[in-house]
Amino acid sequence: MKGPVLEIQNLSHSYENGNYTLENIDLVVNRGEIISIIGASGCGKTTLLRIIAGLEKQSRGTIKINHSTASDANFSTPPENRNIGLVVQDRALFPHLTIYENVNFGIRSLSNEIDIPLEYLKLFKVEKLSKKYPHEISGGEQQRVALARSMAPNPNILLLDEPFNALDNRLKSELHNETKKILKEKNSTVIIVSHDIEEAEFFSDKIYKMENGQLAEISLMTKN
Repeated sequence: MKGPVLEIQNLSHSYENGNYTLENIDLVVNRGEIISIIGASGCGKTTLLRIIAGLEKQSRGTIKINHSTASDANFSTPPENRNIGLVVQDRALFPHLTIYENVNFGIRSLSNEIDIPLEYLKLFKVEKLSKKYPHEISGGEQQRVALARSMAPNPNILLLDEPFNALDNRLKSELHNETKKILKEKNSTVIIVSHDIEEAEFFSDKIYKMENGQLAEISLMTKN
């Protein structure tokens, strides 16, 4: 089913000093669409993801998820009630949980017919690590687990904040290919934050550039 999953209208964000990091952002992301936001470090890309996830509050503007208001000037749905997946560069796995338990975390209902954590561990080719702990596996394997964990609850939107940045080029290329295949198979709605235009072009249906706190769509295959 097509149609907007995320609608952002006239969103701005400022810190206590009054300086705006985001100003008058408008964005629509449709179901099954993968978009990338590129821009220099500190331009506000991560702040926008955190506002979408409910981890920060905008100064003004409205966010709708599946046509329902998630936040506006007077109201904000808690992060745990937005059903949004978030993957960051440092992976942030729970060290005291096994790999299986990490992926199972946050799944509210487990079907009797399918073992959801194991399904995603298999998709990301780490099912043999299910009984290990994060410190017992490599960085590339940890990022596969982080991606599996974020997708297992079937989130409305998956937010990826430079998730491949810490990987070497061989691992990055391998995980790019596998991740895109899975995202498309699952018809996931995704926002990727990146500073890498080639990565953005590989994944995305649309690319936006964040500059001076504002967001503008750019053409694919454009490196400006």
